[in-house]
Amino acid sequence: MHDYNDEFEKKLSYKEELRPEQMLKVIFDFVARISNEKEVDRILMLMADLGRELVVADRCTLWLLDEGSGELWTKVAHGIPPIRIPSDAGVVGHAIKGGEEIIINDAYSDDRFNPEVDKKTGYHTRNIIALPIYNNEGELMGAYQAINKMTREAAFNQQDLEHLKLAATYSGNALESAMLHQEIEDTQKEIIFTMAEVGESRSKETGNHVKRVAEYSRILALGLGMDEAEAELLRMASPMHDIGKIGIPDAVLKKPGKLTDEEFEIMKSHAAVGYQMLKNSRRRILKTAAIVAHEHHEKWNGRGYPRGLKGEEIHTFGRITAIADVFDALGSDRVYKKAWPLEKILNLFKEERGEHFDPKVCDAFFERLDAILEIRDRFSDACEETA
Repeated sequence: MHDYNDEFEKKLSYKEELRPEQMLKVIFDFVARISNEKEVDRILMLMADLGRELVVADRCTLWLLDEGSGELWTKVAHGIPPIRIPSDAGVVGHAIKGGEEIIINDAYSDDRFNPEVDKKTGYHTRNIIALPIYNNEGELMGAYQAINKMTREAAFNQQDLEHLKLAATYSGNALESAMLHQEIEDTQKEIIFTMAEVGESRSKETGNHVKRVAEYSRILALGLGMDEAEAELLRMASPMHDIGKIGIPDAVLKKPGKLTDEEFEIMKSHAAVGYQMLKNSRRRILKTAAIVAHEHHEKWNGRGYPRGLKGEEIHTFGRITAIADVFDALGSDRVYKKAWPLEKILNLFKEERGEHFDPKVCDAFFERLDAILEIRDRFSDACEETA
């Protein structure tokens, strides 16, 4: 057996194996949490925590196979990018490649273990257990990996392997369902941005306009205290704010000069047209997009269109997208005007606080102005033209 570092051994905090009643409690607790979760990243972390507790390990990771890139990936925390490794790397790679269940109780004496990770992190791997996981059709999904048994015996056994397989069985269905749900949402996002860019291109605006409005809307939503999920929902839906322009004649939409009163009434109809296009969808993204399309031209003082809503009669999503859209429109060249300088836009926003714009949204705009300007520069139309 490998002669482990004495200092490392001293730091170990030994634990006891779970008694049967404790194991049942852990399983039922995690199964309830996993079954109610729809986010793949979160399920991965919950499954890792479940596996770690069942086998009394120091660390546990659930890796998913990305067949497109030939990599394994996982999430260990929100707010950081996924960790990716080659699908044949290390012990977990051997489990994937050979479809085998692996127990190694002296990592440094086994050729399948890669000690380079320990050298980089300062961690000391003593033992490892890894096994492939499959979906209901028997197709390979990824692998479980647990590191460093935390009992005094300090060795994984066949019972630990069975416990990890149990964890995979209990939570695999929820993971597969969440992955399908995410695939559907990703498809919706792609369709939304494509449709939005088609709508904007008719009025000779760039696709980056909808990207900027989407990112501005997310920043403002977070600034108003919305949670990450709600802010992300608005980010996905807000690109559709002007989808109703598809129904506006070119003679009006592309007119370089000022619109007549009659032409302006036609232009205003795009808000209602967009709403009619989207209102019957049962998908939450498109239902949100219907709200945004319908209400982003309403004004806090009740003088907007199409319904003349006032104050909090206007949905929060409409109030947010209103300021995001106006900021980007004023700061961009259009067929009927040149871009305004930033100082002029900011002065207008101060004047329109409580008139055109919800005061709270306006305040959030100024509080997060640096982040908004960073998005403006990152997705500038000049960047799109040179891409």
